[in-house]
Amino acid sequence: MKIRDLLAVESIDLNGTASSKRETLDKMVDLMVKSGKINDAETYRKGVYAREEEGSTGIGDGIAIPHCKSDAVTRPGLAAMVVKDGVEFDALDGGKVHLIFLIAAPNTEDNVHLDVLSKLSVLLMDEKFTKALKNAESVDEFLEIIDKAEAERDGEKTMAKNERDEKFILAVTGCPTGIAHTYMAAESLEKKAKELGCKIKVETRGSGGAKNVLTSAEIAEADCIIVAADTQVPMDRFAGKPVIQCKVADGISKAEDLLNRAISGKVPIYQAKGEVSKTADEEGKDSIGHQIYKHLMSGVSHMLPFVVGGGILIALAFLIDGFSIDLNSLPMEERGNFGTITPLAAIFKGIGGTAFGFMLPILAGFIAMSIADRPGLAVGFVGGAIAANGTSGFLGALLAGFIAGYLVRFLRKVFDKLPKSLDGLKPVLLYPLIGILLIGLIMTYIVEPPIGALNTLVNNGLNGLNGASAILLGLLLAGMMSVDMGGPVNKAAYVFGTASIAAGNYNIMAAVMIGGMVPPIAIALATIFFKNKFTEEERKAGPTNFIMGLSFITEGAIPFAASDPLHVIPACVVGSAVAGGISMAFNCTLMAPHGGIFVFPTVGSPLFYLLSLLVGSVVGCVLLGILKKDIK
Repeated sequence: MKIRDLLAVESIDLNGTASSKRETLDKMVDLMVKSGKINDAETYRKGVYAREEEGSTGIGDGIAIPHCKSDAVTRPGLAAMVVKDGVEFDALDGGKVHLIFLIAAPNTEDNVHLDVLSKLSVLLMDEKFTKALKNAESVDEFLEIIDKAEAERDGEKTMAKNERDEKFILAVTGCPTGIAHTYMAAESLEKKAKELGCKIKVETRGSGGAKNVLTSAEIAEADCIIVAADTQVPMDRFAGKPVIQCKVADGISKAEDLLNRAISGKVPIYQAKGEVSKTADEEGKDSIGHQIYKHLMSGVSHMLPFVVGGGILIALAFLIDGFSIDLNSLPMEERGNFGTITPLAAIFKGIGGTAFGFMLPILAGFIAMSIADRPGLAVGFVGGAIAANGTSGFLGALLAGFIAGYLVRFLRKVFDKLPKSLDGLKPVLLYPLIGILLIGLIMTYIVEPPIGALNTLVNNGLNGLNGASAILLGLLLAGMMSVDMGGPVNKAAYVFGTASIAAGNYNIMAAVMIGGMVPPIAIALATIFFKNKFTEEERKAGPTNFIMGLSFITEGAIPFAASDPLHVIPACVVGSAVAGGISMAFNCTLMAPHGGIFVFPTVGSPLFYLLSLLVGSVVGCVLLGILKKDIK
């Protein structure tokens, strides 16, 4: 299909005039109606207005591309207008708009027109092309300019494909914390693409934000897109393109398989609403378990900066008072103020406590937003705040996030039956008003009583742990940190540790962190003492794991585990479990939720904690030497 197939002669106006954005849109709709592709002009007009309220379609450089997908459209179409003197259009660059293309898309699963429209978007990035369209003296010349540019571009693409055999693959990687998995998956995909002769560009969505962002032109040119992420990724931009969705861990350990699938061409087409076509390969769909995990990790990833920043500041407040005051000399009634006694400690504790207080509302809010988009955010926040101020705590906030998300999705379906004229009120009035009321009632009368009682019981049980029970818990949690090294099991243990800090159980966080530090250190030791067990490349990379392990970045062990999981993971799990058990046995405590060796001054019984780390790392190293086979 060509651009001209969508652009009727009667829908082009080369001498348009308009004094406002509203008038411009009205004239564009009238042009579209002339093409005979609209069965209800007013419904389509309201759809165009509604899209414009979400954000201006004036893309800059004097161009606007308003659009609407509606039941009022019978066939995909384009309308075009040139406004010689320009018109104010709230464009992104603040300038006037001279060239407008209006898009009409039917509300069906058939998206044949998407390729044509993406081609037009790419052509409009060429200044010579847009200038020629603005200066066209007749409709025939206008269409001829489009035909010529389209033919040249198709020719360039054919020539480029003849000159090179490689496919052009795009990828997006993202993990909940955005520290290690994100970039490891990107590096693995780039390395394998080079080996397979593919051209690739990878967008990383790490803790510092999105980097190397994919452009609309690159998406239009791509043969396939791989989304290897455990967090929510903006997906609507990939509508109409072949998309593979998978876990970020697959981007690390299964990069070659993913690229081979992308090259094969047997990949489902992604639809704008986040669903693959019914005739597409079912492998493109996320499992229910992975969807739930992504929603949970979206909340956890947004929560962690508050936990880490606030938690370390609180730990520093305790440290300052610890250096300044002898706790034993204080009267019993004043010991409860420890961490706020000296002025500097009080400042640190106040700031850290404020940040830490956002932990549960942030968790619930972003879980809900991951499920129901922006309308779920406020509802989830309120549910999380009720849990934080009540007795249900972390478990209550977790439930609040999921309840709020699916509650808002239910409300959206119910409100879809309301008149279109109320669309503008839904996100600003109906969703927050009714959603917040319902989540408040649900949390207060349904969630808080039983979950609050359970949470109190668990905290009292943890506070009462001693002897064999405490050691067993330390073995379990520390071992979990090594099972998937940043995956769901690891995150479950870590989140349990951070929630325990909030409840005042500091020995649990100590066992959790030491369990995450052991695998990289054990592997680094093994590459030195058992060189015949590792390739030359692994031996060179091994020592960097000392730094990653001491910094509490468990993910440094992933490349080694991915290459030999049956031998590396059991060795690391045992080493971590031993370290966590010893830490619990000596009642080591940790008030900071992250930081590795850099927060050791906040550790209770630091010498025994270092001993636990050393013993666990040595045990893991020795087991690696025993279990791994020699490299031939």
